Amino acid sequence: MTPEAPGVRQAGAVFDGFTIGDVPVGDATLRVRRAGEGPAVLLLHGHPRTGATWHRVAPLLVRAGYSVIVPDLRGYGRSIGPRPRADHSAHSKRAVANDMARLMSRLGHEKFIAVGHDRGSYVALRLALDHEARVQGLVVLDGLPISEHLRRADARFATEWWHWFFFAQPEIPERVINADPDAWYVGDEETMGAANHAEWKEAIRDPEVVRAMLEDYRAGLTVDRADEEADRAAGRRLAMPVHVLWSLRDDLEQLYGDPRVIWRAWADDVTGRGIDSGHHMAEEAPDDLADALIRFLVPFRAAVAADNLGSSPER
Repeated sequence: MTPEAPGVRQAGAVFDGFTIGDVPVGDATLRVRRAGEGPAVLLLHGHPRTGATWHRVAPLLVRAGYSVIVPDLRGYGRSIGPRPRADHSAHSKRAVANDMARLMSRLGHEKFIAVGHDRGSYVALRLALDHEARVQGLVVLDGLPISEHLRRADARFATEWWHWFFFAQPEIPERVINADPDAWYVGDEETMGAANHAEWKEAIRDPEVVRAMLEDYRAGLTVDRADEEADRAAGRRLAMPVHVLWSLRDDLEQLYGDPRVIWRAWADDVTGRGIDSGHHMAEEAPDDLADALIRFLVPFRAAVAADNLGSSPER
């Protein structure tokens, strides 16, 4: 990685040629994979995955000319976070976003594009709001702001997304999930890829990881919602381009229609499209997803090239 963030180079498996190591970022230590040269792209996974979910997409971005950084979120996978707090702030999106800002500074990337899937999309949003001078572009995969989900919550939402409210209960979800994590979390090895599947299995069988993942949801319904509502009340908007991609075989569009419409309440420059995939699009439709990301990222490469020539064109 860097002299301050040592790692070892992987070869012959997923993330071939990537460096992997542990990077301390304050009260958390993140497991991070990294490779490539060019504009920096930060890939943030969702629940209950680890950074390994990007194993088919990240190399395609590297080959397209980008520096790709793939962490496990605090408490997920092999990253280590602090103990939970009563107010859930230790696992808030603000805390995790600050991890990512410190990580990117440690790796020498003062500016970058943030890409987040599922729970990672909430982290990416918070990163863009709290560190907007550093986040050049935001890509959201299967995500809306948490507060927008809750503002629209009805019987259908509560029925289909019931896990949000179950996970928010104290202690009971831990007992249920840890009794048989292999039955609770279902993933197909062929679809996921063997190494990704093995890493995911290791994670979901660790009670500390399960607790951290549940704290993510508990923070979502409390401190994260409050933070987003404070942003809206203050009139804060995203200044950078926002690209929204959603799975056509998941339920986001069925619940809300075109998600870009909702995102335009948060940003002026909103683009995107659906991806023919189920929810875990990085595993199920990696080529289509990588193509969509690279098309969005092209102007950032052009801007870097122009800066190297001494000019500063507009996107």
